[in-house]
Amino acid sequence: MSQQFAYVGCRTTRERNARGKGIALYKICARTAAWRFVDVFPTADNPSFLALNRAQTFLYTVHGDGEQASSFRVDPESGRLIHVNTVSCNGRNPVHLAFSKDEAWLNIANYATGNVTRIPVEADGSLGSSNDVMTFTGIPGPHSKEQKGSHPHHISRYQTSTANTDWHIVPDKGIDSVSAVRWLSNGTCEVVSQSWSAGSGPRHAAYHPKLPLVYVANELDSTMTVWNFDAESGKLTPRGTVSVLPPDFGGESSAAGIVITADAKQLFVSNRGSNTVATIALDDAGMPGPADWTACFGDFPRFIALDRENKHLFVANERTDTIIEFDVTPWGLKPTGQVIKTGSPVCIVFREQ
Repeated sequence: MSQQFAYVGCRTTRERNARGKGIALYKICARTAAWRFVDVFPTADNPSFLALNRAQTFLYTVHGDGEQASSFRVDPESGRLIHVNTVSCNGRNPVHLAFSKDEAWLNIANYATGNVTRIPVEADGSLGSSNDVMTFTGIPGPHSKEQKGSHPHHISRYQTSTANTDWHIVPDKGIDSVSAVRWLSNGTCEVVSQSWSAGSGPRHAAYHPKLPLVYVANELDSTMTVWNFDAESGKLTPRGTVSVLPPDFGGESSAAGIVITADAKQLFVSNRGSNTVATIALDDAGMPGPADWTACFGDFPRFIALDRENKHLFVANERTDTIIEFDVTPWGLKPTGQVIKTGSPVCIVFREQ
């Protein structure tokens, strides 16, 4: 019987009012789906976002608010981590990372310095160094505090059941744009950008598994925009936008995580402030229909993740140190009662051995 593990990234610093201690490892019971704490692996500050290679032999993290990324070797049986190396990420406050198509590079979005970079992944799993940096330019949005300049927030690779590309979709919260970015064989970086509504603050993206659609959670105005994506040219074309906040909510809130089910029937977006998860029904054309909202039973749900079977959604409540498990049903989300206590969680990745 296969073994299942979950790795949890977190905040660790006083500046973030954090209680995390490093990358936490949990073993998931195959029969009951219960999480059992195994260990926590101390790292450099704020191992905030994580990525496993396809072979699940190495785990990589960026260190939020810092200027580094780290590599860890994964023990194949226990799932434990062994630090390999830590390198510069060519910018400040790296907030997301994703592999290139051939896994020869790790692409990183640096929020504070408004750039994206790629770092070579060596044959032994360590990270190398490079000077491959692309800096975004544009007019900052109207939010003087949140939009001081370019703030790329996500850099996931565009891969679906019908398209396996080396494009990376980069929502930029600071200059209200969404870009498709890819490095060419000659080392140059191709960028195709589309501006969006002033003050919307594009944050994270999810992809329809079959149709050429990109869904972007807009942090600052708590909306979700559907984009057509041409995987040949990299062009993005907006299709429509819906609110992700409960209609009766009147306080301050910001959209955060976004995921879509494998059958493309439901899309989920977390709301920090209203502390809810929006469940948005998608029609056969991938367009949003009716929405429902579920309390996340915690404060500041920065991150959400589906398990491999899409049976459960996990909500990471950063400020209340919990991950809440929900059943995914055709009628929305239903809490299972499982609460995983862990310090300042901000990312979850799953591994199956």
